[in-house]
Amino acid sequence: MEIRQLRYFVKLAETLNFSTAAKELFITQSTLSHQILQLENELQQPLFLRNSHEVSLTEAGQTLLPLAKETLHSADNCLLRLEELKSLAGGELNIGVTFSFATIMAEVVTAFLRKYPHVKVNVTQSTMAELMAQLENHELDFVLAFKPLVVNPKIDSQILFHHRLAAVVSEHHALAGRDSITLEELQRYDLVMSRRGTQARNVFDSAIAETGYQYRIKVEMNMVYLLFKLLRESNYVTVLSESTVAYERGLKAVPIVDDHAEEKQMEGCIHLLKNTYMKRSSKEFIRMLSESISKFALSDII
Repeated sequence: MEIRQLRYFVKLAETLNFSTAAKELFITQSTLSHQILQLENELQQPLFLRNSHEVSLTEAGQTLLPLAKETLHSADNCLLRLEELKSLAGGELNIGVTFSFATIMAEVVTAFLRKYPHVKVNVTQSTMAELMAQLENHELDFVLAFKPLVVNPKIDSQILFHHRLAAVVSEHHALAGRDSITLEELQRYDLVMSRRGTQARNVFDSAIAETGYQYRIKVEMNMVYLLFKLLRESNYVTVLSESTVAYERGLKAVPIVDDHAEEKQMEGCIHLLKNTYMKRSSKEFIRMLSESISKFALSDII
């Protein structure tokens, strides 16, 4: 059994089409068919059911698929370790980020690329659930998000900082001069909120669940930059973690000081898949991210 044959098998299992798989592997269809047949002969059982209309996995194929993926991942890790004995002069870094961390990520990506211009950085913004699934599937190197309410035994969540919920407004808003605000006071203002499912929204909804307060939510969206633009150009208020606007000009985060909200302090984390090799580029990016967050926290105190 060869690594190459396992790659061919996984690609065909994903596409269930010999022609499509061959094109994506940059080989001929006859080469693919021959290699799959050789693999089946070696294993002494068919991996695919073939007819003139479709291709499907046999029970043996379904059993082999996750094992083959894990084997390929281990083989790729071997190559990564060898490549990274050299300096960070190439390679890719795949990062997942949730809504609330988009601006923090943008700041650090810029600094990282200035220092390591030959490393390609791929950033995916999505919900925590989707990012964690991608992390488990080895599609991401790490995820920057708040600590989840339910612990995943496959994920190592390293806390970077603790932050409170805050009312975020334009620097020209009447609330911008306040040191704090309560959940009760927020009822007086028109709100523009992140969509349900984001961690900040989940924490806010949990905090107000038993208060009976009624809020004037005028807009909901999952585009952080559009949300910030709307805040800068209006008197709307949103509720996010303080860290979300750490590097945003023209916006002010006013901490929510309230018994219900203080029970829901948010922990920003780096999420890593356990028992997986960490790239040098990941270690360096996380180091730079930690330093950036520390500087922000220090300036907040000063």
